[in-house]
Amino acid sequence: MRILHVLDHSLPLQSGYTFRTAAIVREQRALGWETLQLTTPRQQAGDGVEECSGIKFHRTPLPRSGVDRVPGLSYVREMAATARRIDALCATFRPDVLHAHSPVLDALPALRVGRRRGIPVVYELRALWEDAAVDHGTTAEGGARYVASRAAETFALRRVDRITTICEGLRRDIVARGIDEARITVIPNGVDATSFRFGALPDEALRRKLALGGCTVIGFAGSFYAYEGLDLLVDAFARLAAARPSLRLLLVGGGPQEAILRAQVAAHGLEDRVIFTGRVPHGEVQRYYDLIDVLAYPRHRMRLTELVTPLKPLEAMAQGRMFVASDVGGHRELVRDGETGYLFAAGDVGALVQILERVLAERAEWPRIARTARAFIESERTWQRSVRRYADVYAAALRRVAERGAVAV
Repeated sequence: MRILHVLDHSLPLQSGYTFRTAAIVREQRALGWETLQLTTPRQQAGDGVEECSGIKFHRTPLPRSGVDRVPGLSYVREMAATARRIDALCATFRPDVLHAHSPVLDALPALRVGRRRGIPVVYELRALWEDAAVDHGTTAEGGARYVASRAAETFALRRVDRITTICEGLRRDIVARGIDEARITVIPNGVDATSFRFGALPDEALRRKLALGGCTVIGFAGSFYAYEGLDLLVDAFARLAAARPSLRLLLVGGGPQEAILRAQVAAHGLEDRVIFTGRVPHGEVQRYYDLIDVLAYPRHRMRLTELVTPLKPLEAMAQGRMFVASDVGGHRELVRDGETGYLFAAGDVGALVQILERVLAERAEWPRIARTARAFIESERTWQRSVRRYADVYAAALRRVAERGAVAV
């Protein structure tokens, strides 16, 4: 089996998207499949091959053009460049399947080439392009760009040979567009449990460096986007801090909201108790995780967080870390409240304060929850278990192309 993956971006950029991609490729190769990875020019334009963490990624060149100044035409140019690159790689690699990963800007060029060459196209929907744009503040729901993006997604979903998605929330949204649910397979996010140290002891040198000795630490590790709800976490910490002088907040990462969060911390007068580490190399993140007593994932409620399941709670469970998470749909799909983690009412700072106080007061329960969470990961959410599901998806896509060819004859 030869699979050509068409991707929005890849390593060395670090995100849940790139980590999922790397895990898929590694596990597919472990199954004996051949894979080739192509990124589109939107984030990583280039004309060569870049190797990262043992995986080679082919880049897509993007010639300069005056259409970049015309709204919407830049997308057309990017998709045309991607289609040319897919076509060239098909001529040499001869894939059995084109596996396009969201957004739809990857699916449409794959469809164009796949139909012409008689290669099945599988579309993996990890998030909806129109919702991601709204939740990152680049467009408005119901606006022209939102409507066009939604129409493009539905167009692609109706025409690809098979669809995979990462969670039940997205599956339901796809079905609501009139797509036959028999064509959709949920392949959930997972973790490599062996790469996370269960119940690891803190790195004392790093703890001293960050002045966390003798402290209880609430923390977050990830990108600082508005929807992550870190503003809520800072306000909750401010309420807890007065009665708990040894309490600290550790924010690992960076992103668009960092300056706003720093100003919020300063307004509370907590600069000496909230530590911003800046972005940390992925290989070093475990050392910071090990310093945190309770992880917090206070995502705000919106379509993206209601529909999409994140990786971070799974990583916390794999490590046996205590965590609290808002009760948005993406979290409810992963977390069993009081068994593998704790949920609180999204957007309610008082509820977040109460759940943090409860977790900190119930340390005797931590070993039980840690064991239950780790068992859940090992039995249901490993990458090995998830990636095996692609075998049936690819087989069904190949059958569909064969049937389409027989009808044409």
